Amino acid sequence: MITRAARLEAIAGFGIDAVAAAVKTADTLRLENLDTDLPLPPEAVAVTREALTDPASNSWLPFTGDLGLRGAISDLTAARHGRRYDPEREIVITCGGTEAALDVLLATVNPGDEVVLTDPIYAGLVNRVRLAGGVPAFAPLAVVDGEWRLDADALAAAVTPRTVAVLMMSPSMPSGCVLDRADWEAVASLCVREDLFLIYDAAMEALLFDGRELVSPLALDGMAERTVIVGSMSKEHRMIGWRVGWIAGPETVVRDAGWVHVYNTTTPVAVARRAAEAVLRGPQGHVAEAAAELQRRRDAIFAALPGWPLVRPGGGWSLLLEVAALGFSPADASRVMLEEAGVAATGMTGWGGEVAARHVRFVFSAEPVPRLAQLGERLGRTTLASAS
Repeated sequence: MITRAARLEAIAGFGIDAVAAAVKTADTLRLENLDTDLPLPPEAVAVTREALTDPASNSWLPFTGDLGLRGAISDLTAARHGRRYDPEREIVITCGGTEAALDVLLATVNPGDEVVLTDPIYAGLVNRVRLAGGVPAFAPLAVVDGEWRLDADALAAAVTPRTVAVLMMSPSMPSGCVLDRADWEAVASLCVREDLFLIYDAAMEALLFDGRELVSPLALDGMAERTVIVGSMSKEHRMIGWRVGWIAGPETVVRDAGWVHVYNTTTPVAVARRAAEAVLRGPQGHVAEAAAELQRRRDAIFAALPGWPLVRPGGGWSLLLEVAALGFSPADASRVMLEEAGVAATGMTGWGGEVAARHVRFVFSAEPVPRLAQLGERLGRTTLASAS
């Protein structure tokens, strides 16, 4: 008899796949997925195509990534965070940002250790904590003036003697919560006081709305030596299918996480690494253009659904609707939206704790403004509308 590992007992699916499988018509508004129709950086396809016929592209070496790409990431983190990581000793290239997160967790978390995350948070991060043997502990976000805000008291209350780390994302999935300077100061104070380390998921850090500032946690006292950055080409650079991510941080942690990476996957394919380097070395204006388009899409949803209990995101490419305030569970609301309105959206059960479990997520990265403007008419004819 093949046994089932105990670590899988608390692991649940995203729900995204089930919603996607239930879609029956081409006219459905696809708000359940994390793909995007935003254009790729111009270098991505050209360099990938050119690299296909190069024999060097048919290689799984070097295991931890080309020095050229690691150097480009070092330049990126220096520009954004004022900290230049050594490309050879402090950066590892991974198969996407989520592999990077799992590598760091496997290298730092012992069975039973607690990792604090916000509620809501990306289910992929929650379940990677569990796969590493850790226990996720949730700090509920607050809604202040219609936007998600970090609750410093709730964050501190989530820490116990078993806590070893805080895992933060800004902007966060699925909420779009952006941490400002005061928020990061609260995180830093807690980490230093309780001797915790920070895993910072920076995958969306430049997808900011309304003129918000990118604030680096590394700029705060005591944080450079206790922060590990997880990065990715998938969100800001829209290179989802290339599967290129990275780990940047103190040498000892990156070395250990690098061995986890090597014995798990080795490197992303060479054509993807070469394209990623070219994109990072090229002009970066397209990142701001993507952020501006995503902000327009956010605003289109709010214009289409006045009076609905939406929480405004400060960045990223998704937002949350509090369906519990309408008297529905996330699963029932998701079903009603799809069956009665042709809107595919995922319930957030499992994407955190009690706060997440009151919401359904709208991903606006793959539908243009004119299509999003249909939300009011579509949802207006559902049983949800009577409670809005």
